[in-house]
Amino acid sequence: MDPEEIKRRKLLELQKKLAEQQQQEEALLEAKMQKRALLRKILTPEARERLERIRLARPEFAEAVEIQLIQLAQLGRLPIPLKDDEFKALLERIAAMTKKKRDIKIIRK
Repeated sequence: MDPEEIKRRKLLELQKKLAEQQQQEEALLEAKMQKRALLRKILTPEARERLERIRLARPEFAEAVEIQLIQLAQLGRLPIPLKDDEFKALLERIAAMTKKKRDIKIIRK
């Protein structure tokens, strides 16, 4: 193989990797857009504001709440649209469930 052939193959390989990476990014963006559209249908504007404030303070918790909201809505267990006071009650229940998991006991001997 001559050096030109090697360069051409490497260039093709890099182009293929870039195309795959771009497809993955587009798929991620599409998924985010779908999630936002679903949340727009599920939550009232006030509840969406509350979720955005939570996202600023605790992004992982907000992500978990979003997933649960979508799942509950798909199962038909949520009133749609979910009002802010109902959303607060749901957040309190979720926080109570996660708080139990976070308790750490240190036993000194």
